[in-house]
Amino acid sequence: MNNRINTLFEKKTNNILSVYFTAGFPNLNDTVKIIQELEKNGVDLIEVGMPFSDPTADGPTIQKSSELALKNGMSLNLLFEQLKTIRKSVSIPLVIMGYFNPVYQYGVKAFCEKCNEIGIDGAILPDLPLDEFEAEYSSTFEANNLHNILLITPQTSEARIRQIDAACSGFIYMVSSSSTTGAGKKVEDFQKDYFERIKNMKLKNPTVIGFGISDNATFANACKYAHGAIIGSAFVSSFNADRKIEKTVTQFVKNILSPA
Repeated sequence: MNNRINTLFEKKTNNILSVYFTAGFPNLNDTVKIIQELEKNGVDLIEVGMPFSDPTADGPTIQKSSELALKNGMSLNLLFEQLKTIRKSVSIPLVIMGYFNPVYQYGVKAFCEKCNEIGIDGAILPDLPLDEFEAEYSSTFEANNLHNILLITPQTSEARIRQIDAACSGFIYMVSSSSTTGAGKKVEDFQKDYFERIKNMKLKNPTVIGFGISDNATFANACKYAHGAIIGSAFVSSFNADRKIEKTVTQFVKNILSPA
């Protein structure tokens, strides 16, 4: 079965821009509009965040957006409802990212089937252990053409990275540092030796770097070592009450893709 993530990485091998935002933020019904505007402005891949009440791995920006989205009334059921006709207007890969608890509550099989039905290409569930995924859920993901995107950090051993590469499909999410998400790091803070070590391992999956990417300089630097980069906190924090979504998205993506 064809998957849009694989097609993207076959067609484009560098400077892939992936953007994360929290579903239901800033307003409950903004989800589809934000996705459409991101595609329109040249983003290659979108990660739609499922808000969760205890987002332990997220920095303050995404935690706050998650809290507001939940207050707005966002849930996994509602997210699926909002996205049910998304493939009529959007063709780039879409990934759902979040914590495993809401997926488990929804039912893993039902979640995978629903993703397949509406055209979601992958899931990033950082707190789902690899061994548990392989033992219990990999066949369900595979049957529904849904990639489970796995993460590595600077502390992940080479043996574990090889295991993840073998089990992974779509791409590997390279966490740039072992901290929470956030746009606070500067380009020179990135761990060059870690990036080069991964690059030299010649993994079968493409790699995309996330955490700390916030502008054109950090995006360009990350793309020297991987196929692309993921921006989350910086995009989420770009929203304010005075600006329309179209203007916010257009300006943000332009700033990432064009040198200052």
